[in-house]
Amino acid sequence: MKTMLSLLVLLTTVAFTPIISDNGYEIGDIATDFKLKNIDGNTVSLSDYKDAKGFIVVFTCNTCPYAVAYEDRIEALNKKYAKKGYPVIAIMPNNVRTKPGDSMEAMQQRAKEKGFTFPYVMDADQSIYPQYGATKTPHVYVLESTAKGPVVQYIGAIDDNYKDATLVKTKYVENAVDALLSGTPVKVTKTKAIGCSIKV
Repeated sequence: MKTMLSLLVLLTTVAFTPIISDNGYEIGDIATDFKLKNIDGNTVSLSDYKDAKGFIVVFTCNTCPYAVAYEDRIEALNKKYAKKGYPVIAIMPNNVRTKPGDSMEAMQQRAKEKGFTFPYVMDADQSIYPQYGATKTPHVYVLESTAKGPVVQYIGAIDDNYKDATLVKTKYVENAVDALLSGTPVKVTKTKAIGCSIKV
């Protein structure tokens, strides 16, 4: 009886354990370009940015409290780095049938309210976030433009304190981009993304 109970507990635990895919980009991989609809009705691709030194690709959304907490910091990243050649491209990866609050209309409204200066595009068929291996909102990928294509140089969180920007000690994305701009190796290339799971 004890063995049966243990087996039942094990099966229940397995059933409710989220499956983490091994798929997705690793550091040094070449990221595939995409063509996604922006909130202004136009499409956005990495190839649109002919003079970009790289990109800060952020998977984010309207409905996740973690993503909302980072909105101002994502905007600050774009204002600081777009002029230096590393623009932010924000991608909303959620299934809008599961999360109606992440519809294109809701994205447009949120961007207007917050004054986003970066493209806010939708992964409508949910084909791009699995290529990257994104699992959370927010989840960041810093890409460096090279002759071979956009190389993944950092994956993970924006910084080390999602609760309070004033208490941040380590700015992972800023440190990565600053290193790339100065031609030095990125010291911390991967961190754990903290946020809501992407909704399918």
